[in-house]
Amino acid sequence: MIIDYHTHIFPPEVRGKREYFFDHEPAFKLLYSVPGSKLCGAEELIRNMDDEGVDKSVVFGFPWQNEDYFRRNNDYVIDVVERYKDRLIGFSTFFPLAQGAEREAERCLESGLSGIGELAFYTSNITHDALQAFEPIAEIAQKCDVPILLHTNESVGHHYPGKTRMTLREIYGFLQHFPDNKIILAHWGGGLFFYYLMKGDIKGLLKNTWFDTAASPYLYDKDVYSMAMKILGPDKVVFGSDFPLLNPGRYFKEMKQAGLSKDDIRRICGENAALLLTELH
Repeated sequence: MIIDYHTHIFPPEVRGKREYFFDHEPAFKLLYSVPGSKLCGAEELIRNMDDEGVDKSVVFGFPWQNEDYFRRNNDYVIDVVERYKDRLIGFSTFFPLAQGAEREAERCLESGLSGIGELAFYTSNITHDALQAFEPIAEIAQKCDVPILLHTNESVGHHYPGKTRMTLREIYGFLQHFPDNKIILAHWGGGLFFYYLMKGDIKGLLKNTWFDTAASPYLYDKDVYSMAMKILGPDKVVFGSDFPLLNPGRYFKEMKQAGLSKDDIRRICGENAALLLTELH
C-alpha cells in the first residue's frame, strides 16, 4: 500500500476566489499569490492518486490564523474524509498560536480526523513563548495518540515562497519541548536528520520523530534518499508529495535512481505511515 503523507486540499470557495482570503492572512498570500501556485480539491487529488498509483493520502488545508477560515477548511477535510474514507485520512490544521486553536484541535479529532498538521510558523519564529502557548495542543495530540506534522525548512540555500526564517536550533527546541509527542518534520526536517550522526543525546531525542520527503525534488539531490537510509535507516522516513506542488511519480523515480531497495521503498511509501496512523493499526 502506498500512502502519501503530505497533501493539501481546499474547499471550493478558497479555490474559486483565493484573493478574498489574502486579507489578514499574510502567510497564505505569501504562498498562493505566486503565479502558477495551485489549489486543488479532494476529487482532483483522488484522480491524481489513481493516475500515480497512490492508495491513500493524508489531507489537510492551510494553517490559517483566522478562526473562521481554519474551521471552514477543516470542515471540508472532515466532509471529504467521510465521503472517501477508503482513500483519504484527514489532519486538523490551523496557525499554532491562533485564537481557538486548542478548541479546534479537540473538535476535529472528535470528528474523526487522525492527526494535527501541517502546522507552520511562516511569518514568525518558534520562540519559547510560542512553545509554551502550543503546550495544550501537544497535550491533546499525545492524549489522543495522534501525530503532529510540522513545516520545517533549511536555513541556507536558495529562497522560495514559504521558506521561513526558522533555524535548526528552533526545530531542535521544538523537539526538546515535546519529546513524548509523535512528530513528523516536513521537508526532511530542514536537514536536521544529518545530525543523527552526532554523539550525545540527539538519537534519543529523535526517537519519536519522523521525516517526510515533501518537496524533495525541489530541495535536494536524489542522493538524499540513500544518505537518509544510511543515517536514519528505513523506518524514520515517510513519503509525502506536497501535492499539488508535485506529482508522486517524481519521488518514486528518484528513489529508484538513488538505488533504494524495494524493501526500503515499501517502508518509506507506506509501511511507516501505516504505523503512525492510529486508524490503520
